[in-house]
Amino acid sequence: MLWTNPAAAALNEIREAPIVRFSLLAFSSVFFLVDPFAAIGSFLAITAGADAARRRRMARKGAITCFIVLTTFAIAGQLIFRMFGITLPAFEVAGGLILLLIGLDMLEARRSPTQETTGEAEEGAAKEDAGIVPLGIPMLAGPGAISSVMVLVGQVPTFWGWQMGAILASIAITAFTSYWVLAGAGRVRGVMGETGIRILVRIMGLLLVALAMQFFVNGLTDLGLLPRR
Repeated sequence: MLWTNPAAAALNEIREAPIVRFSLLAFSSVFFLVDPFAAIGSFLAITAGADAARRRRMARKGAITCFIVLTTFAIAGQLIFRMFGITLPAFEVAGGLILLLIGLDMLEARRSPTQETTGEAEEGAAKEDAGIVPLGIPMLAGPGAISSVMVLVGQVPTFWGWQMGAILASIAITAFTSYWVLAGAGRVRGVMGETGIRILVRIMGLLLVALAMQFFVNGLTDLGLLPRR
């Protein structure tokens, strides 16, 4: 009889629990796409010459804007699907393609044009207060993050189920983390260094590419183009 480690067995049981799997999927999907670490360079450029208090205010506005935008699309996601006659499989395929493009750009340690453009960063630097636009949207809450939230919401069986709670909690934690990272952007860059940030962004990009392919495969399977396993 083979001996099994009780602690390892318990850990595997926790990992296989639906609520843990879905919560990890929701958090990783939202956080990797918001990606506050990759936004540090643009944030420092936008807030060049600003004091610490103003940087914190802009970071707070950006995080709150990100939270409001993503929460709005999470709550209204299924209504938008019904309004435009969009099916979940079709959105999974489209969202997977967007995520794939963003993930490939992250593998090269750069921000995707779907998240921000050079013009938006320059325009933000010229604004007196760019916390809402372009920092909150589209730098943090960009098309990729919005698409990911709507795909996740499309998988929720009931609106007030625990899955919706996991999605909203993931958005809240991501927004709070974004504020913490951007408010201390100078210190974070000093501790991690430019190389450390690039390595982290590449790792997140690799995971995002895998997530994008999973969305894509799920969509094709739901459309009947791939066999179910």
